[in-house]
Amino acid sequence: MENSLDRLYKLLPYVYQQRDAALGYPFRALLRVIAEQVNIVEEDIAQLYENFFIETSEDWVVPYIGDLVGYRLVHEAGEPGDVATAAARERNKILIPRREVANTIRYRRRKGSLALLELLANNTAGWPARVVEFFRWLGWTQSLNHMHLDRGRWVDLRQGDALARINTPFDELAHTVEVRRPNSQHGLGRYNLPSIGLFVWRLKAYPVTQTTACYIQEAGHNSYTFSALGNDSPLYTRPEPEAAITAVAGEMNLPVPIRRRAMEERLTDYYGEGKSLQIWEASRDDGFRRPISPESIIVADLTDWKYRPQDKEKLAVDPVLGRIAYRAKRPFYKRLWVSYYTGFSSEVGGGEYSRVIPQPTPKTGEAKRYRVVKTEKKEGEFGSLPEALKQWEDDRPTTAVIEIAQSGIYKIETEIKLEVGQVLQLQAANRTRPIIRFADTDVGRSEYLAVQGKEGSRFVLDGIIIMGRGMLVQDALDELIIRHCTLVPGWSLHPNCKPRSPGESSLELIDTNARVTIERSILGFIQVTQNEVKTDPIPIHISDSILDATEPDAEIIGAPDWPLAHATMTIQRCTVIGSVQTHAIEMAENSIFTGAVKVGRTQIGCMRFCYIPPGSRTPRRYCCQPDLVERSVDEQEKASEQVRVQPQFNRTQYGTPTYCQLADTCAIEIKRGADDESEMGVFHHLYQPQRAANLKARLEEYTPAGMDVGIFYVS
Repeated sequence: MENSLDRLYKLLPYVYQQRDAALGYPFRALLRVIAEQVNIVEEDIAQLYENFFIETSEDWVVPYIGDLVGYRLVHEAGEPGDVATAAARERNKILIPRREVANTIRYRRRKGSLALLELLANNTAGWPARVVEFFRWLGWTQSLNHMHLDRGRWVDLRQGDALARINTPFDELAHTVEVRRPNSQHGLGRYNLPSIGLFVWRLKAYPVTQTTACYIQEAGHNSYTFSALGNDSPLYTRPEPEAAITAVAGEMNLPVPIRRRAMEERLTDYYGEGKSLQIWEASRDDGFRRPISPESIIVADLTDWKYRPQDKEKLAVDPVLGRIAYRAKRPFYKRLWVSYYTGFSSEVGGGEYSRVIPQPTPKTGEAKRYRVVKTEKKEGEFGSLPEALKQWEDDRPTTAVIEIAQSGIYKIETEIKLEVGQVLQLQAANRTRPIIRFADTDVGRSEYLAVQGKEGSRFVLDGIIIMGRGMLVQDALDELIIRHCTLVPGWSLHPNCKPRSPGESSLELIDTNARVTIERSILGFIQVTQNEVKTDPIPIHISDSILDATEPDAEIIGAPDWPLAHATMTIQRCTVIGSVQTHAIEMAENSIFTGAVKVGRTQIGCMRFCYIPPGSRTPRRYCCQPDLVERSVDEQEKASEQVRVQPQFNRTQYGTPTYCQLADTCAIEIKRGADDESEMGVFHHLYQPQRAANLKARLEEYTPAGMDVGIFYVS
């Protein structure tokens, strides 16, 4: 930047530069001011040329390019907003997708083709899809002179794979005629001559790379789960691109759960390096990770852990439950490592996805960095987290970053103690999924992730999963930031995803007035303990997160032996499972509260565009549910309306793929109840209603003449 500001100064003859230096460089300072403006004008001229092309143009130019090619806005999805805020810019990207504008002319040339409908789902809504012509699977009497062997056939009980795909997007059996249309508002019909179904997958497949499989002791000898948390987790397919642009997507091209029969028939397509899953085992002598060959894998149903392979070298894998089993009498191997794909709605909580990692900026110099690497460690790196923390304690830098470079299981053996003005950021490297695990058997206080601070100190936790215990913060810590983390609700999970320790705190704040910021994270019970109230309430800001008390009526924010937590809350775009009991709520917007909200000071703050259960004590409310529907009906219908608009989720158990995803049967007042007509709750940023409205409008535009197309949500 300094060189670019001196570009005009360097054009001067050297004699004038010498005279300017003798006077203290006043002329250089003047030319730098002029050069700064020259650079701005020059960059603007260069950007004007880039704005001619959809691939390089700025976001605000995309609607204007769309007008040039005849791109039509979908007003049902919503009107574009002001680009002054980041949230409005993200929403505008959904309303006017750059990829769709870029391909508008190409779409019109391919209008009427089936594969185009799948491409529209990808480029318009960002959803992988499979298109099905339902008339191909109608049961009808064929002419013996013109047989269609590829059309729907009657049920053959010997075809187990075909039976497993009944009523799925991959169904190939014959069906009787259904008179309802696939785009009906009353009930979606499928099998008819003019009917086309577009099956879309809203869940994404996220990788988990070379992490330790969890040994399930209560299941018997040599029993494991792919999930390091110990819960059953279905394995997902790593999507592969279609062979041709005109091809219709199959199971290998979509983020679908892996079926047992599909994996058994096409094992090498699913298993191996760079595939959907792979397993390594450790040698008993040297601990070297040895990949298990596909020939040693047996696909089996491990429900109740009853099946065991007879061959001691074989390994049974259940992709539906995410379980692994050796022969019961086989010599015990201490560890298994697994790579697989799991399903979830979005980038919330710790995971191997790309994220922005803000770095602390010290007042002078650079932050001291410590890198933790388990394998292939280089000079200056540490083999374990305790080693890095010990070196940090010895160095005592003012600002430091400890980065965990690889996925896997890690332990912390000491408390983190920050001195006056000290800053520490404990972070996971981008696209990694480290887990800090504590023993479940020891209930001692030292087994928490304990952080103590002094005046001016700051602690940041970024991209980490904590299981087995929670996090404990105490003393005069100035600020606590938790980003893209998961503090497992209930500490750890049973195989059926039920918490092992329901009601236990994920975050405990003891005698501290630290500013707490939680972003894009998943947490359990937050407990605020103040033995002596001498300061103002703790400010806690939570955004785009899930707070899960594991029970709808359990306490999610509270204090022991006190009716209210000594905290002032700001909750934005969150899903809160449990009751909130706090001193005050300054702002709550676009959020869902499943339990009662009880606030001490109702004179301050506001709650807007939220769902708040009846009977709550809150500050003033604006456009909240069920308040709006109660005002629109008489007294006799209030109770039924309250039940109708109550949020419905596909699952509310952490560890399941559809965790906190709004169900299709959820009321439209919740699915489009946010201030920008998106859904309330943690997945507000996905703008699902806008995506669906955009896709529906484009399908009507590009569907073959005389055909009816409907959108079917698979996940």
